[in-house]
Amino acid sequence: MAEPVKKILIVEDDMIISLVVENMIKKLGHDLVGKAASGEDAIKLAEEHEPDIILMDIRLKGDIDGIEAVTRIKEKIDTAVIYLTGNSDKVNYDRAKATDCVDLISKPFTIGELTRSLDLVE
Repeated sequence: MAEPVKKILIVEDDMIISLVVENMIKKLGHDLVGKAASGEDAIKLAEEHEPDIILMDIRLKGDIDGIEAVTRIKEKIDTAVIYLTGNSDKVNYDRAKATDCVDLISKPFTIGELTRSLDLVE
């Protein structure tokens, strides 16, 4: 039985990583509803498209980081969040966990790791 297609928003300020993740999403057969490079844009796009899953980088361009953006998004919509991070230090890990995220993946990651995380979302 095929997995249902999920609507996914990518929030990543590194354009190369963003493109790699986008290609993984498409290869897995999911719909990409948008891409943002800042927390502010992420909030706007999340409210506009109401994605099933947000793939959120923790360090972003702009005034608010990914964790703060998720906190604000979850005040408005109910969505699953998977953090993608290059630095999984304890402070950020604890802050991320506090937002009720599905998973936290360290960069670089494989399509297999991404698939495993996406499969955790009902």
